[in-house]
Amino acid sequence: MGFKALEPEDFVVSSDSVTSTVWSNNSPSLNTYFTSSTQKEGASGPYYLSVFQTASTSEQAATQFQIAYANKNGGGGVDFDPAVPNVSPTSTIYGQYRSLVLEDENSQFVFGSTFTGSGNDNAFYVISVERARYKQSLLPGSLNLILSSSNTVASYDKIHLTDNSNMVTLPIYYGSQRAYQLISGSDGSAYAGSSDGYTPASGSYGLFLPDISTILLNAAALDDNSLTGGGINLQTNSGSNTAGQNPIKLFLHISGSTGDVNGNTFILNSQETLTSDFVFIRARNSEFNYSENPSFISGSTGEVIYSYFIDNPQVYPTTVGLYNDSNDLLAVAKLSKPIQKDFTKEALVRVKLDF
Repeated sequence: MGFKALEPEDFVVSSDSVTSTVWSNNSPSLNTYFTSSTQKEGASGPYYLSVFQTASTSEQAATQFQIAYANKNGGGGVDFDPAVPNVSPTSTIYGQYRSLVLEDENSQFVFGSTFTGSGNDNAFYVISVERARYKQSLLPGSLNLILSSSNTVASYDKIHLTDNSNMVTLPIYYGSQRAYQLISGSDGSAYAGSSDGYTPASGSYGLFLPDISTILLNAAALDDNSLTGGGINLQTNSGSNTAGQNPIKLFLHISGSTGDVNGNTFILNSQETLTSDFVFIRARNSEFNYSENPSFISGSTGEVIYSYFIDNPQVYPTTVGLYNDSNDLLAVAKLSKPIQKDFTKEALVRVKLDF
């Protein structure tokens, strides 16, 4: 065993971005959708709707995402207290996302550059990807969500939504969070009301927030049922003291979509930044040429077993140990195969530590 102090130049820090699928079974596209009547009718039902990739009673069922509806004035939900109007689960959800995203209780969500909702509603749908489906964040540019349309006026039967990360140099920032506008026309076959993919009257289709795995869908944009409006005639219920049926409406427009030419409905990937420390272990020709292995040194006398090895030793290192200044072993790196080392050879071993 030999020891050698490492120098600052022997350490290099590197980071790599790794992408992976989001949905269960390592599938890049989620094309089957199921809900649970137990969850819908339970305590969480007024707040959100859980969506599974298979029947909720199946052992393989796993939550893929949740759908919620937010309304600044509490519309589309039942008031908690009849004596206190306009305070319902939908206004609570609005306040939660306003605090989480905008970080200002006096702000409103802006879809596009100026649009803040229909009238004073400032309403939106929330698609929140289940935390267990990804490690760090969602991958901008990978989103392709196809919604079916119940619009009998327009000449299209669905819209394709994606984020505009490929069209902008920098995202919008809310505090430290990135945000991208949702636009249509991702594959050329969906409605595109303008060159930027926004709707003519209602701004963008919403916001894509990759760092909190959230998609906000502009309710006014989806509700439009005009020939050139770009909506899907979603018919959001924003009345007061009405049962929360808006999440199920959006669910039906997702599950009822025929998808793209390959039948894909909801495509989404995640990304993770892996930080690695590289440690370069350098053994010069004059170093680490002797061993304390019993095949090299006699255990009883401490002498070199073969006199030939005194002036011409040969060793085969197999392991590198990393120690701190107190000689505590912190990490062990195993070589893929032993390397031959003698006075005529030098070795360079790169140890990679992932965190």
